[in-house]
Amino acid sequence: MEERIQKLNQYLTGWCGYFVLADTPSVFKDLESWIRRRLRMCIWKDWKKPSTKVRKLIGLSIPKGKAYEWGNSRKSYWRISKSPVLHRALGNSYWSSQGLKSLVARYETLRHPS
Repeated sequence: MEERIQKLNQYLTGWCGYFVLADTPSVFKDLESWIRRRLRMCIWKDWKKPSTKVRKLIGLSIPKGKAYEWGNSRKSYWRISKSPVLHRALGNSYWSSQGLKSLVARYETLRHPS
């Protein structure tokens, strides 16, 4: 995941620099939320077994009942990635701590340099 985030940061920094002239901050916000959802899906898929999913969710401070409920869900990876439980466990602060740079923050600094 570290390598994935590093390559994503590198690519998005250049992409944001190229498209910074566009006056569409909502597009950057939507793209950033989609990227985080996709990364949540990748992590969920990496955990594979339901027992691993439950253990990891509990480790991310999700209550045991909810962790068991969502960890044993038969829903698709993409659908689970938008679930409130996974969204809370792997939220914006989690991705910031993992090193994922904010696309919206980058856009704002390039558009309005101080």
